[in-house]
Amino acid sequence: APSRGFIRRLFYEDTPAASAYKGEAWLFLGVANSDALLYDDEFQEAKKKFPDNFRIDYALSREQENKKGGKMYIQDKVEEYADEVFEKLSN
Repeated sequence: APSRGFIRRLFYEDTPAASAYKGEAWLFLGVANSDALLYDDEFQEAKKKFPDNFRIDYALSREQENKKGGKMYIQDKVEEYADEVFEKLSN
């Protein structure tokens, strides 16, 4: 639930940090199956309410395959977006 608390703190609570935040929070969430996605309704609400500031991608190890045909893990999902991730990290 740390990700849930972070998203709540960043977007829903009245804090100085939340007021000042103008960037994009990008959550990579990994679980075995889509039926194990905890708090997904809250994450989808944040994505809908803050489309320019919140992004979420899932790695579902038993439902998705990585580009090599194996199970999809978070590191595989990050690799899919490697260029974009490293661009964001360098700015």
